[in-house]
Amino acid sequence: MKLRTKIDKILSNVLVVIMGIMVINVLWQVFSRYCLGEPSSFTDELARYLMIWVGVLGAAYVSGKNNHVAIDVLPSRLSESKQKKLKVIVRILIILFSITALVIGGSRLVYITYVLKQFSPALQMPLALVYLVIPISGILIIYYKISDLLNS
Repeated sequence: MKLRTKIDKILSNVLVVIMGIMVINVLWQVFSRYCLGEPSSFTDELARYLMIWVGVLGAAYVSGKNNHVAIDVLPSRLSESKQKKLKVIVRILIILFSITALVIGGSRLVYITYVLKQFSPALQMPLALVYLVIPISGILIIYYKISDLLNS
C-alpha cells in the first residue's frame, strides 16, 4: 500500500499542476482576446489538450480511490459474500477493458500518430504526446484494480 499511496500523491499533484496550467492558460486567452484585442493562437488548443489529460488521468485517479460512478441497485440486494464476488468480477472486467481499450488501443493510437508524424496545428507538438495519456491511464487503472484484488 506504500507504493499505492505514493502513486496517488504523484497523480494528484500532476492533476493539480495540469489544472493550474489550464486555469492560467484560459485566463490568458480571455485577457488577450478582450483586453489586448488580439486572441492568442495557441491557448484554445492547449486548453483542449490539457482537458483531455485531466479527464483521462482523473479517471485513473478516481478509479484508484474507488470513487467512480457506480450503479448500486444490484449489489445492495445481494448478500455480503455475493457482493464480494461481484466486486471481484467487476474489477476483472475493468482490468480486461483497460488492457484492450486503453493500453493496447491507446498504444496503437500513439504509435500510428507518431509514425504518421501528426502534429497539432497551433502548438506544432506531436499528437502522440497528447494521446500518450491513454495507455498511461490504462496502466494506472490496471495497477489499482490488481491492488484492490490482492487486498480484498
